Amino acid sequence: MVVSLMRRSSERTNGAASRRRLTLDIAETPTYAIGDVHGCYDLLVELEERLVADAARLPGRKLIVMLGDYIDRGPSSARVITHLMRPPPAEFDRICLTGNHEISMLDYVDGEISLEEWFRLGAEKTLNSYGLDPRHLESQYPSKKKRDAFIRASLPSDHIAFLRDLPIFLDTPSALFVHAGIDPERPIADQSDADLVFIRSRFSESERVLPKLIVHGHTPVDAPETGHLRLNIDTGAFASGKLTAARIWGGRVQVTST
Repeated sequence: MVVSLMRRSSERTNGAASRRRLTLDIAETPTYAIGDVHGCYDLLVELEERLVADAARLPGRKLIVMLGDYIDRGPSSARVITHLMRPPPAEFDRICLTGNHEISMLDYVDGEISLEEWFRLGAEKTLNSYGLDPRHLESQYPSKKKRDAFIRASLPSDHIAFLRDLPIFLDTPSALFVHAGIDPERPIADQSDADLVFIRSRFSESERVLPKLIVHGHTPVDAPETGHLRLNIDTGAFASGKLTAARIWGGRVQVTST
């Protein structure tokens, strides 16, 4: 599988250089997009098993595209990251994109935001999954500076490196895979990192015709939403128990959930 890489180094998001943008022709590749996992390791494994069973009758290699937000809120963020760092199922390739939660975790690691700011996104569950109890550490380290230093040093360096290297979108001739969506007023080549992982209503409520199908998550919905070239598969796994995937192949979309 040949994936071409684009990097717009002139853009910056929260002080960081723009993330990689991937391009790939998936016309002959059955492709499965998976929505926001948010620490729900068991649901991810269950959904992958369903995809493997579905793909057994399809030709050639298949592709899984993870749409970001692997951490926070759910109980097993560390296990999710470890799983995604391992090889994908047999006969599959896997591309993991970044979400806003991964970027926020790195912002904390880099001292760009406080632990309290990260907490508002569900970070306590993430730290618990790494064996860290921030409430206990608060009493053990009255100094926020020392507490933060301990937490940052305790997070596995290979996990941090994995999160830093996640690309921000996968562009294909028929669909764009991205965490949050796009700014409908700008061409794909001119999208900012911030919009790609944080945008909501300016994307979802716009009546402008989009350039292609946008496959995304980020904004939780009760059931997968399609329409106006938008496919939202964030079904709020950490709260609903429903993790969703969409198979895109042969000009058709098929959705499945746990």
